[in-house]
Amino acid sequence: MGMFERYLTIWVFLCILVGIALGQKSPDLFQAVARLEIAQVNLPVGFLIWVMIIPMLVKVDFAALGEVRNHIRGIGVTLFVNWLVKPFSMAFLAWFFIRHAFAPLLPAEQLDSYIAGLILLAAAPCTAMVFVWSRLTGGDPLFTLSQVALNDSIMVIAFAPLVAFLLGLSAITVPWDTLLTSVVLYIVVPVILAQWMRKSLLARGEAVFDSVMAKLGPWSITALLATLVLLFAFQGDAILKQPLVIALLAVPILIQVVFNSALAYGLNRALGEKHNVACPSALIGASNFFELAVAAAISLFGFNSGAALATVVGVLIEVPVMLLVVYVVNHSKTWYERNSLPDKT
Repeated sequence: MGMFERYLTIWVFLCILVGIALGQKSPDLFQAVARLEIAQVNLPVGFLIWVMIIPMLVKVDFAALGEVRNHIRGIGVTLFVNWLVKPFSMAFLAWFFIRHAFAPLLPAEQLDSYIAGLILLAAAPCTAMVFVWSRLTGGDPLFTLSQVALNDSIMVIAFAPLVAFLLGLSAITVPWDTLLTSVVLYIVVPVILAQWMRKSLLARGEAVFDSVMAKLGPWSITALLATLVLLFAFQGDAILKQPLVIALLAVPILIQVVFNSALAYGLNRALGEKHNVACPSALIGASNFFELAVAAAISLFGFNSGAALATVVGVLIEVPVMLLVVYVVNHSKTWYERNSLPDKT
């Protein structure tokens, strides 16, 4: 992991402080930034999201979809957790904690928005950071690549209907045109541009590709941090008045990560999948595409919304929690391989 990735949580905390301070000092400036939008899409944030997402998607080789048949069990487990368990379990956890258990401690007018942000966070599987987590666990690189490519392909089709369905279950109305615009802007267009860049760079050789990717990586994280400064500049008043909100929003996210990573890891073991497949499967099953969630939350609900804040909390805890999952799967290899079913691949 690079310096930015390893200490992402520290940078996020600094962005909280800087964003709140700037928002309190220059509120008119940030209100002007908020007004720079077309069709409910904020132009500065849209640009930053592209800078964030495109370098990550350049790493994805959709030709790796041919590897899916070689990892049927691991792929099946991860798809089950990503698309049939995680979004629905998060919707339940959000309903339980936000609507009931923590409701007296949260601003009543933001409850729906918090739930929407948590659902957005869980509705899209992680893309880029998964490669880092997989490498830290000695995961099978072909499995990781094929799973990410498959998830990205599904996301283009399934993200909008899944989010609309889950928000509908929570009685939260979402404008379909805005949701579809978000999908086109933050999934479809970046995928097309990223694959064009990938093809162009690889045509010049692997060395050129690796060199460009090494240079783009810090820009991606920098764009994320700049987006967070904007978000916290708008959320400053709410956070200063109720700092407990961040801790309360973290609870369902933490439970979701632990539950889904354990489920994916255990199912792979029960099915006799290899440990170097079960590890990235557990990590992909638990982590979120928080860049997309942040962008969609801003487009759908605005900078000042509880939804935007909820997705940012996901960024805040992503790295330390996933590093904990990495530690657990690495140190449980002996248990995992004990009495496991023989590998059939």
